[in-house]
Amino acid sequence: MPDVEFHTHTPDSLLYACRLLRKAAASAAQVLVTADAPTLAQLDLQLWRFSSTEFVPHCFDDAPAQVLDNSPIVLTQTAPENAAQAILLNLNATVPTGFEQFARILEIVSENDDDKRQARSRWKQYAASGCHLSSHNTQAKSTS
Repeated sequence: MPDVEFHTHTPDSLLYACRLLRKAAASAAQVLVTADAPTLAQLDLQLWRFSSTEFVPHCFDDAPAQVLDNSPIVLTQTAPENAAQAILLNLNATVPTGFEQFARILEIVSENDDDKRQARSRWKQYAASGCHLSSHNTQAKSTS
């Protein structure tokens, strides 16, 4: 079962996602990002604008095979069976189908009450599936 990390108390979930993805790309990690279409479009735009001095390589799941093979970050609405990536960044309100195939799952939880409620539900589902769970308070990191 995967290790699931909840990153909580994030003031801006997409900005935090950009930071995680920049770090992943720099370490040559392969990440699949799942979210609804509007969220993926916003994330794509933010990844392009995130830094004026560095590019966070990414593509959508409908890119040509050569682009997919060379992109450490793939944006998709649903996790495909037999995903090549070891890490899943879930930006959905629910646990994605097929999550069991990943070694590591990242969940970002904002300070919004609805987001917290949905995250508690995902936590319970992952726990019931036997996943190893951990929580990281991002607010505590930013104040130190």
